[in-house]
Amino acid sequence: MPPLNLPPSLYPREKILAIGADKLTDIELIAIILRTGSGHKNVLELAHDLLETFNGLAGLLNAKATELSQVCGLGGTAKRAELLAILELAKRAIRQELENKDTFVSPEKVKQFLQLNLSHHKVEVFSAMFLDNQFRLISYRELSRGTHNQTHVYPREVVKLSLELDASALLLAHNHPSGVVYPSAADKTITSTIKSALEWVNVRVLDHIIVGQGSIYSMAEAGQI
Repeated sequence: MPPLNLPPSLYPREKILAIGADKLTDIELIAIILRTGSGHKNVLELAHDLLETFNGLAGLLNAKATELSQVCGLGGTAKRAELLAILELAKRAIRQELENKDTFVSPEKVKQFLQLNLSHHKVEVFSAMFLDNQFRLISYRELSRGTHNQTHVYPREVVKLSLELDASALLLAHNHPSGVVYPSAADKTITSTIKSALEWVNVRVLDHIIVGQGSIYSMAEAGQI
């Protein structure tokens, strides 16, 4: 836990200007957004507690205003509003890049996008990224939610959405709340079933990505698509 009294050389705002944003920790970057602490906590302690409460950046990026209001030290509406606005901009920046560029130009951005959208869920969430004929993002859709270890997806609904969105390809994705990202037998079966269904309408399944806490697995990279 950071000390209450810090020398000026360790202030996050001074550090970011002196050595660059990429050299700062997640706690320090969040502290810059918060600007001040609250009560008996300095700003670094508050940032630490915030990241711990939401299990890191992925959870924080998906936090709702009502959830933030329950964190001690974030009672003020202005601080919560500023934090929500900046976090939303971060998510939109990644999405905008995927909408404007071929997804295969930035595979790491695809993984970041999916981690931000899936890794914080405590139940399995199955989703898809629908792509145009240049493999740019048309739409990201959540297809179903399940329990902590399974979810149900209907291939007919995936085909229907693909046609409605005029998609040429898609990326399947879901999370494993357990943290183990290797595909189960059920994961492999649903991938194969959806892929076969979409072949009838000339839509390609490019990958099925499984997201865990801090880890990610690409079935395409593993030669399983």
